[in-house]
Amino acid sequence: MTLSELCIRRPVMTVLLSLATVIAGSVAYFKIPVAALPSFNTPIISVTASLPGASPENMASAVALPLEKEFSTIDGIKIISSNSTLGATSVTLEFNNDRDIDKAAVDVQAALLRAQKRLPIEMTIPPSYRKINPADTPVIIIRMSSPSISLSEINDYAENLMAPNLSTISGVSQVNVYGAKRYAIRISAQPDALGNRNITMDELAAAINKANTNSPIGTLDGPRQLITIYANPQLVKAEEFGNLIIAQRNGFPVYLKDVAIVEESYEDVKTFATAKGERSIAMGVMRQPNANTVEVVNEIKRLLPTLKAQLPESIQLSLINDRSTSIIESIHDVNITLLLTIALVVLVIFLFLKNIAATVIPSISLPISLIGAFFVFYFMGYSLDNISLLGITLAVGLVVDDAIVVLENIMRYIESGMSPLKAALKGSKEVGFTIVSISLSLVAVFIIPLFFMAGPIGLLFREFAVVVTLSILVSAVVSLTIVPMLCSRFLKEQHGESKSYPFTKGFDRIFTWSLNTYTHYLDLALVNRKKVLWGTIATFIVTIALFAFSPKGFFPEEDIGQLRITVEAAQDTSFKTMLELQDRAAVIVDNDPNVETSISILGGGMSSGRNTGRFFVILKPKSERQKMSKVMEGLRAKFKEIPGIQIYMSPVQNLQLGGRSSKSRYQYTLQSVGFEGVNEW
Repeated sequence: MTLSELCIRRPVMTVLLSLATVIAGSVAYFKIPVAALPSFNTPIISVTASLPGASPENMASAVALPLEKEFSTIDGIKIISSNSTLGATSVTLEFNNDRDIDKAAVDVQAALLRAQKRLPIEMTIPPSYRKINPADTPVIIIRMSSPSISLSEINDYAENLMAPNLSTISGVSQVNVYGAKRYAIRISAQPDALGNRNITMDELAAAINKANTNSPIGTLDGPRQLITIYANPQLVKAEEFGNLIIAQRNGFPVYLKDVAIVEESYEDVKTFATAKGERSIAMGVMRQPNANTVEVVNEIKRLLPTLKAQLPESIQLSLINDRSTSIIESIHDVNITLLLTIALVVLVIFLFLKNIAATVIPSISLPISLIGAFFVFYFMGYSLDNISLLGITLAVGLVVDDAIVVLENIMRYIESGMSPLKAALKGSKEVGFTIVSISLSLVAVFIIPLFFMAGPIGLLFREFAVVVTLSILVSAVVSLTIVPMLCSRFLKEQHGESKSYPFTKGFDRIFTWSLNTYTHYLDLALVNRKKVLWGTIATFIVTIALFAFSPKGFFPEEDIGQLRITVEAAQDTSFKTMLELQDRAAVIVDNDPNVETSISILGGGMSSGRNTGRFFVILKPKSERQKMSKVMEGLRAKFKEIPGIQIYMSPVQNLQLGGRSSKSRYQYTLQSVGFEGVNEW
C-alpha cells in the first residue's frame, strides 16, 4: 500500500495529521523571532584602553602595538584594526564567521593578561573588552530631560539607575551615556597667588588629596566585638573646598580659595547631547553581534515603565532611533505581498480550471505546506526576516505545482468516466515518482548553489535556501497525502464541458486571443528559422553588454528612515567654536520638513576627536517625505551655508559588514610600515 492509498482510505487520519501540522506550524510561527535580515553578524570584540594625556602616536606605539601583537596569536582572527586618539585606543578584533564569540572572549581576556606587563606602568586602569561592533548603530536611543532638574542630577539617574538596569537585558552589550554631565568640583590654580605664597602645584595637589579621603581612623576593641571607626571628611561643595587649609605661611592659614578659583562644574565640560535645541542626557543601547534587534528593543520597552516609576516626575523619557520600527514595518509589507501572491495563485487556478472544488483542493494544500515549513524552520533557530519571507513568497508558486500535477492527473481519469475514488488511487500512484523527482530537482537547484556558498552572501541566503527547500519537501508530502484524499471525497464525476461563470468569459476571450497570437508568431518563427537564430544570438550579446555596463553592488541600499550625519571641522578648532558650528548644523537638521526628530552629540566618546560631532536623524514616514537621496541632497546644500565644516552623511543600514567605524558608507584604507608614508599619501 502506497502512502497516497493509505491516506485515501484513512481520511480521518489524514485530516488529523493535517490539523496537527497546521497547529504546530502556527504556534511556531508566532514564536519565530522577527528580524530585518538573517543573523550572520561577524563575531567582533572591541578592546578599549586609556592613558590620559598621551598623544595619539604614543598610544599607537606604547598601547595599541603590544595589544595587537598578543591578539595576533589568537586562533580564528580575520582582521585586527586599531584607532588611537588623544589618551585613548580602541582595538577591533574581527573573527571568522564560524568562531564562537564567547570562546573568543575568553581568549581575548587571556591575551590582555599576557599583554599587561608590556603596557606603560602609568596605565592604572587595565584595558577592557566588550562583545560589540563599534561600527554598529544603537538599536535605540533614550533621551532624558527635565525643565527643573539639573543635567548633573539627570546624569546620576542615567548612570546609576537606567544604564545598569538596561545592561542586564539579554542581548545588550553596552549602554553609552551621551552628553554625560558628572558632577565635579573644578579647581583652577592661580600661578601668581601660588608663587607669592611659595606653594608648588605638587604641594597643592597633595593637600587636596590628603584632605579629601575616606578611610578608617581607628578601632574600638570591646569585650565581645571589634568596631572599626570611620570618619567621612570628604568634601562635596565648592564652598567646602574653598575653605580648605592647604598650608601655613607666617603663622597664618592659606585657604584654597586664596590661591585658586573653586567652582561647581562637570567632570567633562566638552560633551553635549542636544535634541530640538534642548540640552539633554541620552543613552544609546548597543546590542551584541548576534542579538535580535526587535527582541532587545521590546525588552527595553517592557522595562522602561518600571524604571520611569523610580525617576522624579519631572524627568521625561523619549525614545529616539528605534530601529525595530522599520524592521516590523518591512516584515508587515512582505507579509502583505505574500498574501497577495497566494490570492493571485488561487485566482489563476480557478480561471483555468473553472471548478470550485478543483480550486479549493490546491488552495488548501498551499497554506498547509507553508505553515508546516514554519514548524521545522523554528527548530532550526532561524528568524522571520525579509530574506526568509522572500523564500516563502517564491515557494508559493513552486509548492502549488505538485498539487496541480496530482489534481490534473486525477481529473483526467474522472473526465474519462472513472469514479473519484478509483481516479484518486490510480492518478496519485502514477505521478508519485514524478512528484518526488520534481521536488528533489528543485531542492538541488536551491540547496547546492546557496546553502554551501561561502562568505557573507552564503550566510545571507542560507535561510532563503532552507525555507524554500522545506516548503518544497512539505509540499511533496502534502501533494501525495492530502490532495488525493480531498480529490476522492470532493471531486464529482463530470459530464460535458466545465461550467462557465460570467466573470470568466472575459478571461476566456483574452486567453483565446493570446493563444491564437502565439500560434501565429510560432508559425512565423518556424518559417524564418535563421532570422530567429540570429535574433537569439543578438539578444544574448546585448544582454551581456547590458550586464557589463549596469551598476553593481553587494546589497541594495535600504531606506529605513534613519540617517547618520558627521560634522567635522579643522583639527585646531576650539571646542567653543565647534559647539557653535554643531548648533548651527542642528538648526538646519531640525528645520528640515523631512525630519521627524534628531539628536546632536558632541564629545563623550561618540566622535574621534573634539573637532567632530554627530547626528542621529529620524525621518518622517515615506508617505510624508522625499526619498532618502533627495533628503540628503537637500541637507547637503543647506550645510554649505556653514563655512569651515565637512559633512558626511550615510543612511543607517540593517546589513552591517565588518567592524570598522566610518563617517560614510564606504572606506578606503591606506597601509604603510610607518606613519610618514601614510601621511605623505
